[in-house]
Amino acid sequence: MDGYFEELPAVSKPGAMRSREWMHRVISLLETAVAQIRGEVHGAQSSLLEATSMLRQQFDPPPAAELPDAGGRLLAWQARKIHDYIDSHITGPLLVADLCALIQRSEAHFSRSFKRTFGESPHSFIVRRRVELAAQYMLTTNAALSDIALRCGFADQAHLCKQFRQAAGETPAAWRRAHRSLHDENGTPVVDRFATAL
Repeated sequence: MDGYFEELPAVSKPGAMRSREWMHRVISLLETAVAQIRGEVHGAQSSLLEATSMLRQQFDPPPAAELPDAGGRLLAWQARKIHDYIDSHITGPLLVADLCALIQRSEAHFSRSFKRTFGESPHSFIVRRRVELAAQYMLTTNAALSDIALRCGFADQAHLCKQFRQAAGETPAAWRRAHRSLHDENGTPVVDRFATAL
């Protein structure tokens, strides 16, 4: 093994070669090591196989068509990752391209998979989550609707009013008056009932 290190090329740093070429070289070396120790050390072999597999998945992910996706749906971890990202970035601009990048899918494939998983388009899902958040703020704060609109990622109060009216069938102010008294009386999370009505 000591003689092996002497045979390494002089250029062994990732910065010296292109990163992708370097990673392929690392994978090749790991596969060679696995072949050399076969039958000698079982623990080292499984560790090297796992490292090789992790590197290969990182730099050569399978094409989207080869991913197991239960009828075109997002995998559970992908759906969780997307949902968590949307909820944590709800106040700012959310682009489909950013969501696609999270799970490395094309926009067309992502949009189809998203709709099959969540039952609505990415845009509709984001708007619904913003309306739900606005409803929660309306029940739990005394903030003005214009402030709530900005906190929830809407362009302005008019944008909030338009989306809210489409979702709930009434203006935010009317909805707030009607449901705030119910919320104060019995502490029931009206937002939960509201979210299912969307």
